[in-house]
Amino acid sequence: VQLVESGGGLVQPGGSLRLSCAASGFTFRNYVMSWYRQAPGKERELVASISSAGGSTNYADSIKGRFTISRDYAKNTVYLQMNSLKPEDTAVYYCHARRSATGYAYWGQGTQVTVSS
Repeated sequence: VQLVESGGGLVQPGGSLRLSCAASGFTFRNYVMSWYRQAPGKERELVASISSAGGSTNYADSIKGRFTISRDYAKNTVYLQMNSLKPEDTAVYYCHARRSATGYAYWGQGTQVTVSS
């Protein structure tokens, strides 16, 4: 099983980034996919999630209206489009996969997002 994140980097406040998470080794369509983030000295928090069928999404209040989660079943990839970035969005962003029926869950290695002028 692998979850490989990419797309992080340094961006100025107000800028945009798109994170990608390529999944392999499990049946992607059966898993709820999520993005979490962890800032220095803080606990890991849920940013956004998308249902296995893709019809339902959930967002943290702090990013509503700015971030969009989506998934591509042909590419076994989940995305996080981040717009209007703020310095407080600076964190390591992690991809997460969970199958509700079994409880199986996997984490990616994380990608750093830094919002700074």
